[in-house]
Amino acid sequence: MAKLPTSLDKIIERFGPNKNYAPKEGFPGAHEPDKLVKTHCCFCGMQCGIQLKVKDNNVVGFEPWMEFPFNEGRLCPKGVMRYLQNNHPDRILDPLKRMEGKGFEKTDWESAMGRTISEIKRIQKEYGNDAFSMLSGVSLTNEKCYMIGKFARVALKTANLDYNGRLCMVSAGGGNKKAFGLDRISNSWADLKHAEVIIIAGANVSETFPTLTHYIWEARDNGAKLIVVDPRVIPLARTADLHLPIRPGGDSALFGAMLKILVDNDWIDHDFIEKHTSGFEETIEAVKDYDLDWAEKHTGIDKEKILEAATLWGKADTSFLMHARGIEHHSKGVENVLSCINLVLATGRIGKPYCGYGTITGQGNGQGGREHGHKCDQLPGNRDITNLEHRKYIADVWGIDEQEMPGKGITAYEIIEAIHRGEIKGLLSICFNPLVSLPNNNFVREALEKLEFYACIDFFLNETARHADIILPGSLHEEEEGTVTTAEGRVVKINQAVTPPGNARKDTEILKELAARLGAGDKFDYENSEAIFNELRVASKGGTADYYGITYEKIEKNMGVFWPCPDLDHPGTPRLWEDYEFATDDGKAHFNPVPYREPSEVTDDEFPVVLTTGRVVSQYLSGTQTRRIGKLVDQYPEPLLEIHPRLAYQYGIEERDLIKVKTRRGEAEFPAHVVETIREDTVFIPYHWGGKHSANQLTIGTLDPVSKIPEFKVCACQLVPTGEKASDHRTETAFQSYAQS
Repeated sequence: MAKLPTSLDKIIERFGPNKNYAPKEGFPGAHEPDKLVKTHCCFCGMQCGIQLKVKDNNVVGFEPWMEFPFNEGRLCPKGVMRYLQNNHPDRILDPLKRMEGKGFEKTDWESAMGRTISEIKRIQKEYGNDAFSMLSGVSLTNEKCYMIGKFARVALKTANLDYNGRLCMVSAGGGNKKAFGLDRISNSWADLKHAEVIIIAGANVSETFPTLTHYIWEARDNGAKLIVVDPRVIPLARTADLHLPIRPGGDSALFGAMLKILVDNDWIDHDFIEKHTSGFEETIEAVKDYDLDWAEKHTGIDKEKILEAATLWGKADTSFLMHARGIEHHSKGVENVLSCINLVLATGRIGKPYCGYGTITGQGNGQGGREHGHKCDQLPGNRDITNLEHRKYIADVWGIDEQEMPGKGITAYEIIEAIHRGEIKGLLSICFNPLVSLPNNNFVREALEKLEFYACIDFFLNETARHADIILPGSLHEEEEGTVTTAEGRVVKINQAVTPPGNARKDTEILKELAARLGAGDKFDYENSEAIFNELRVASKGGTADYYGITYEKIEKNMGVFWPCPDLDHPGTPRLWEDYEFATDDGKAHFNPVPYREPSEVTDDEFPVVLTTGRVVSQYLSGTQTRRIGKLVDQYPEPLLEIHPRLAYQYGIEERDLIKVKTRRGEAEFPAHVVETIREDTVFIPYHWGGKHSANQLTIGTLDPVSKIPEFKVCACQLVPTGEKASDHRTETAFQSYAQS
């Protein structure tokens, strides 16, 4: 059973998180490195170019990479500090096995691999192949994502593989496929600089994608009007031309009302709609009653501001609409996305210069990682695992019979639910920390404790890995060559800077050995990462995410190549849809009707306050990496409860008061941070911490019916002042994810 093998105090004492700082004088060799390695940041989807300083096989610092075209040397706080994951005291250097009552002890690779394989075989023999599942992540390279999708189907022979992108971009992917037949931002960021009007919805760009802010400032210098849709006055909103402080859950009501205004004022592109789209009449029928009074009621935004936003958008000649998790983390996330796309299509502003639309990808390889087959319903090239033609093509690439390939599996949160029900007995995870990142994480913990066997591939012992039976020490971003695909669809090269320390191994080597021990070694006989990429190219050929014309040499020569790139002579595609030939069955862009519906949980007398969650500038996702970097922890050491002064006054709350937040899933205590930059009916908690500090003890597991993304961004809560102030000890230890007060 995958419970903690010893006290949490003992696990943290040995494996952290501990804070790593650079010496004041710098690491030895930082001023005279052996080499500078051009590569990319390991964090968000911007994938900023960076040069890592290497001395004696250690990363000892960085230099800006001024020539890389996206960030031109600019880096955010996380990018500046990312190298401090290296030479870290928490690094797992040997395979580990759980010892009941003692914790984790070193073991050798033979024993760790042998135990893992024997448990996989035992569970699958006793309960069936799908009783063993796998969870992956999109901070991994394209090569690893591709290989994991193949490994799960060919070696592990399970349908139940999914990934942490299920918590990130899948609502955008679902909407993009419905509307365009292809899942990628429509333009490179270069078009953003010259757009007349920019809408940013549910995206705290300045804190979560800081280097993208430069492009927005350039656009504003060129005269662009900026509209920000967010329940908080995020940094971008402070100087925006228009801030729409939406009530969480009201996004499709806002965009539906704006669409009605466009139609009523004839601010639409009739020629584009007639020739290049379908579904327009049904779509406007769905919003015909969305007048301004209705919109104000359902969005919490003054109707004059809604009219102003629609007017700015409707009268513009060029525009760019971007969104992120703020509108996507909903049980109607796909509908929210489609309501944005409807605005873009109605004005015909896509497929031409300075007119763009797309999601801002959150994870490092959130774009490429959702294209090449480690989703439960997907095969490489963004193919459909239920499509017989797609299955036959990939089976031929893999050298297996199509009938041997498992079918569609279940999604990440559904895997946890299946474990809880006893239907899944075993789990292998890599690059995923579900105990922090999934909603209702007390439920997730209960599920982990029901597993008969759990193995984890990772470089740090994250909160979920504390429950594992076997730990297989894997590789950091800079310890293995590969590619990733940035938020704008540019495939870039990750160059290996150092080798894994101690007895840690490259992730691909671990997967190759597991496959061999499962009897599929001949299908994974790759000499290096480039060989994996070359197979990926063939597997993607003819799919909507076509990488066939991209090679390592071509990427290096051009500092990245935009997909689709169907042949070696093709230059890549920075701007999609210039020919107005969309990737749908009829070649047209599809409007989609979006009738408004409430979130799955609304406020009532018992739970009268809206809770929403999100990120802060110095932390990343579940914090496995960033909560180990000293200066990033110091910048924002603990999660705070942001609350408006009027709501705070109603409850008698003052700054740093310790507040118990209760929902129908659980309760947790957070220090109050009284700010005027949030709606009066809403509180905000960042989600990067685990244990008693986890916001996801409170969030709801309701899933979008299409994308299966959980509704992180809205639920109902109670606020209960404890009568105490938050202690300094609490602040100083929050990064370590203690389970008890």
